[in-house]
Amino acid sequence: MRPKTLSVIIPAKDEVENLPTLLDEIDQALVSIEYEIIVIDDGSIDNTQNWLENETRKNPRLRAYRHHKSSGQSTSIWQAARLAEGDWLATIDADGQNDPADIPILYQYASTNTVTIIAGHRNKRRDIWHKRFSSKIANRVRSMLLKDSTPDTGCGLKLINRNAFLKLPYFNHMHRFIPALIQAQGGTCISMNVNHRERQNGHSHYGLHDRLWAGIIDILGVMWLRRRSRLPANLMPLVDSYPTDNDSGKHV
Repeated sequence: MRPKTLSVIIPAKDEVENLPTLLDEIDQALVSIEYEIIVIDDGSIDNTQNWLENETRKNPRLRAYRHHKSSGQSTSIWQAARLAEGDWLATIDADGQNDPADIPILYQYASTNTVTIIAGHRNKRRDIWHKRFSSKIANRVRSMLLKDSTPDTGCGLKLINRNAFLKLPYFNHMHRFIPALIQAQGGTCISMNVNHRERQNGHSHYGLHDRLWAGIIDILGVMWLRRRSRLPANLMPLVDSYPTDNDSGKHV
């Protein structure tokens, strides 16, 4: 089997009704790409664990892990990134509202352009009004304070260079600030419009408190991290090259 170039990461909590269709759509969308799927069951109390165990036996591209107690979306993504074998990480929500057909579009752009992260932008959201309102306010506050030039950091669909992600500091809720953290390390970030769909099954685990009030402290923390960072720092060799043994090519 050829090395994986893409690892699709799915943090999932009580989404057993949506996972079968989502994984089928991923398989259909990525037929021309070498990929794997990593699902982190974040302490689900529905039948997610049993379904994943059975599906893993049938699907060689699927790797599944479980938190016995919910540890949050950021922890799930952070752990999956360290388990991933791909050069690129595609994060996607388990609720089926992100469209897997967008993943190869983002991947193709990243393959032909210099970019560290591509953040999905749900410019036509299919959510109830109070979710759209709370996200709009949270995005405005975050954008005003962090100036990360990313209109929709709450979108679960992102394509991230794995090596760059592994250098980021870990903290709970970090997934909302990945573009700002990447930029603080000297990485490049762009946003691309992606499709957004109505939730067909289950219910959201987030509310106004999660999107705005609980995020204020996190924003202040990210501002502190960026202020204290001295990256990127240009590192230049003192000499252009080191002398070598002409016969062996080894350094002398």
